[in-house]
Amino acid sequence: MRDKSKDNRGWILDVLSCVDRLPTKDFSLKEMYNFENYFKNLHPDNHNIQAKIRQQLQILRDKGLIEFIGRGRYRKIPIQEV
Repeated sequence: MRDKSKDNRGWILDVLSCVDRLPTKDFSLKEMYNFENYFKNLHPDNHNIQAKIRQQLQILRDKGLIEFIGRGRYRKIPIQEV
């Protein structure tokens, strides 16, 4: 179970890293799918990459790091400086 949690954290960080690499504030699910081969190399045992990307985007949304703006579109939420 511990390894599964570690893998999930890895996925979150991997997806967040790709979100950060996108040049614009707003981005699409299709743009995230462009990283599919990258994720396949990082997680070769996962055979449902697109579903995993969607799941991780939902988690990032729930954590307040991105916003779902509709129809496969997302927006990065800037981190507030303290």
